Amino acid sequence: MKKFSLIFLISSLFIYACTSATPRFDTLNASPTTPTIDSVPPTFTLTSTSSPEPTSTFTPLPTATPVPHPMSIIALRNGVYPGSEIVIEKELERGLNYRRYYAYYLSEGLKIYALLTIPNGTPPEGGFPAIVFNHGYIPPDVYKTTERYIHYVDELAKAGYVVFRIDYRGHDNSDGEPTGAYGNPGYQIDVMNAVASLKQHPQINPEKIGMWGHSMGGYLTLRAMVISKDVKVGVIWAGVVASYPDLLYNWRRTGAFTPSPSSTGRGWRGAWIEQYGTPEQNPEFWNSISATSYLADLSGPIQLHHGTNDADVPFEFSIRVAELARAQGKIADLYLYDGDNHNIASSFYTAMGRSIDFFDMYLKGELD
Repeated sequence: MKKFSLIFLISSLFIYACTSATPRFDTLNASPTTPTIDSVPPTFTLTSTSSPEPTSTFTPLPTATPVPHPMSIIALRNGVYPGSEIVIEKELERGLNYRRYYAYYLSEGLKIYALLTIPNGTPPEGGFPAIVFNHGYIPPDVYKTTERYIHYVDELAKAGYVVFRIDYRGHDNSDGEPTGAYGNPGYQIDVMNAVASLKQHPQINPEKIGMWGHSMGGYLTLRAMVISKDVKVGVIWAGVVASYPDLLYNWRRTGAFTPSPSSTGRGWRGAWIEQYGTPEQNPEFWNSISATSYLADLSGPIQLHHGTNDADVPFEFSIRVAELARAQGKIADLYLYDGDNHNIASSFYTAMGRSIDFFDMYLKGELD
């Protein structure tokens, strides 16, 4: 019995020694050749405290440039104005030394009608000088191509100019809606396409295109001359040529102006103030849509005429734009007619004579 106990004791000691010398993997159920987590070298420790935060590998997108307002000068400069062939539909009664036509061109796919005059005879070398004629506000639903401004056009045509008196969209037979000039770019686009169409006419010198505008047409003329270099000279009668802040605060019509029910552009004041704030709150926006902010880029000399008894457009507008243009080193002739009205009726021939002399000097190159 003692012999058996001794053998059992020796066997137990042998088993204990063997099991103490053997690594244990049973808790990881791993192969003996796989190190335990505790045996991973310190440089590869898996603790989160020593792992660096992942670095972002994408490049942030640049901040988007705000899209200019459609009425801003920059947006209109970026516009495309291909114009089109000028198509004559019929010839009208002839003038003294020129022929008159009822014609049309295309603007944004719209057929825009116009009164076109072309001097008799052979064009001079390079082609005839031409004038885009921008009429003032007439209710679109009563406007007729062959009425109004006939005497004005006659004087310019007799002086040897092609005259293109355009109707604007929505006027008489022109396609489109009459959206108004001050809150919608449609009329301005029609003006720019008229210039492009004249440049394509085979009898016209594309380097000798001027512009004449009355009242609202003066607004369109001044804007055209800071949008495009194609307009070489401008003459403006009683023009709405003020900055937009002035149009907001200093334009009170007391004359015979009658808005037309067909015009939808008269709500721009309230809508823009609500959306963009007042000129004091957001001068950047109001400056961006004002031609007066860009007079350093004026495409040529301008001549301004205004009656001091104008009940529709303050004559101070013309004084101010002349001062601003001159401050930019531009030619800006100004004539005030004491006691005369919005149409400069009492001084018509004096003003028209000065206008033609100005065109002669800067389009025909004829000096006094």
